Amino acid sequence: MLRLPKFELLEPRTIEEAARLLVEHEGARVVAGGTDLLVNMKHEIETPPVLVSLERVAEIQGVRPMADGRIQIGAMTRLSAIAADERLRRSHPALAQAASLVAGPQLRDMGTLGGNVLLDTRCQWINQSHFWRQSLGFCLKKDGTKCHVVEGGSKCVAAASNDTAPTLMSLDAQLRFVSTRGERIVPIDELWLADGIRNKSLPHDEILVAIELPPTPAGHRGAYGKLRERGSIDFPLWGVAVRLDLEGTKVARAELCCVALQARPLRLKKCSELLVGVDTASNEWRPAVEACAAMARKLCHPMPNIPGDHEWRREMVPVYARRTIEAAVSSSGPVHHV
Repeated sequence: MLRLPKFELLEPRTIEEAARLLVEHEGARVVAGGTDLLVNMKHEIETPPVLVSLERVAEIQGVRPMADGRIQIGAMTRLSAIAADERLRRSHPALAQAASLVAGPQLRDMGTLGGNVLLDTRCQWINQSHFWRQSLGFCLKKDGTKCHVVEGGSKCVAAASNDTAPTLMSLDAQLRFVSTRGERIVPIDELWLADGIRNKSLPHDEILVAIELPPTPAGHRGAYGKLRERGSIDFPLWGVAVRLDLEGTKVARAELCCVALQARPLRLKKCSELLVGVDTASNEWRPAVEACAAMARKLCHPMPNIPGDHEWRREMVPVYARRTIEAAVSSSGPVHHV
């Protein structure tokens, strides 16, 4: 049995108090649902002496429409609530679909949107017990000097594996952070770094309090496709969010964003460009989708950094790109079968 190391749990009731506690306690970490952090603590990947829980901070929970048409989602909003929210299912369907595919129902009832956005990078060589890692030889991400994925590699290639991240990128989300210094709003693309050890440009004492989504146009379509070996529980072996904004039947805007390749989620701009201006009801649509799927395969190069044969994962990239584009056009829901 893996046991949690000793730690002190603090339970503030306001975000200001939580921010102050992070400053006052050296090495303190924020905990939301705990579905990832507590597991990492059992594996001794992280051993913070103090956890600042946001569970009792009511102000950062729930989905709220704003006066300017945006939607604000509190960072402590459960993934299950996002998946079930009828407003989000209509206006931002890819996000609701992605939330519905995270882990299993019990974990979605505990896990939060903020926690998923800030999920640590994962690798099959780091997300193991301390005993396992010590026996093999520690890696670049913690305690070691060797990368077990890339021979001779000097940079950690642990992968971003958060399902909601590519959907939020496709939706131009903005992230609202709070610290004792005040507020900071960050476009989601500016959050990520290409570093498997620390893949977010986030000071230790900042707390994510809200995710804000711009309004979507009337012709908005979206879908999320998740490759995984089992129908639930698993992290993505590859995930892709598709956004299509239609004017009539013609694509006015397209976005493809993916996750589970490297340390940061990626925008597949060359794929998106192949769909813009194409009429989904014309004979040009099918060739455009096939070209987009082929381009996705060309751009995406899975590595043996997460479970699943990386060559098989690459062959599934065009399959899932195609299926998810088709699901977005037809509004037929998430793609998660093999």
